[in-house]
Amino acid sequence: MHKTEHILEAKDYIMTKTNITPEVGFVLGSGLGILADEIENAVIIPYVDIPHFAKSSAIGHANELVIGDLMGKKVVAMKGRFHYYEGFSLDEVTFPIRVMKALGVKNLIITNACGAVNTDFKPGDLMLIRDHINLTGANPLIGHNNDDLGTRFPDMTQAYTPELRDLAKKVAEQLDMNLQEGVYAWWTGPTYETPAEIRMIRTLGADAVGMSTVPEVIVARHSQMNVLGISCLTNMASGILDQPLSHDEVIEVASKVKTNFIALLKGILNEIA
Repeated sequence: MHKTEHILEAKDYIMTKTNITPEVGFVLGSGLGILADEIENAVIIPYVDIPHFAKSSAIGHANELVIGDLMGKKVVAMKGRFHYYEGFSLDEVTFPIRVMKALGVKNLIITNACGAVNTDFKPGDLMLIRDHINLTGANPLIGHNNDDLGTRFPDMTQAYTPELRDLAKKVAEQLDMNLQEGVYAWWTGPTYETPAEIRMIRTLGADAVGMSTVPEVIVARHSQMNVLGISCLTNMASGILDQPLSHDEVIEVASKVKTNFIALLKGILNEIA
């Protein structure tokens, strides 16, 4: 469990670089860091400089915290995240979420690039996350609970805040954008799933599968933050099409949907009270 003093050390360091108190936080997944480039009056802080932050080695992750103004709101964005498959502990993976909370973030928007399990979806679609399935058997809250950070047994009935999901759907409709909605399954990676595993995941009720997001959402909800999750579906999951999977494809498709992605997130940010 995260130590309060470590969270405060990271927060205090960040506050030596900026006087902005962010209210909205972003976690930007593989190939999706482009939104951070839209932030105005930006202060960019490398993760390596922030006390107790890890450093991601994942391709398509810039390892920078960006703080500034976007659509009239004070925001902080993680340009790249940490993954369980990189060998980080779940404490390390989710530590930045604790720091965002300490900085003042009330609403957290988490994004990822992932594979489509639902055969009605297609690469390039954006999917609003309605719920998730944790297939890993791991949970970032296992161990001693820091009662200063949240309750021992947090309720996950509405892990993804209904009001934010409704707002996202309204913005997508205004933009005449086809926004899918579904359940996200968390797989540890770094291997892609086998075709048999994808059939299992579909049977369990998931519409997409990826290697991130769920631990961050759990910690955000433990921290009493509102959460919105959006997936960029970069490929059809294993066995759906007769072709191998590659991370290059993930990055390529994510870059192609950047216009829709940025428009949707900016529209949502504009509507958040």
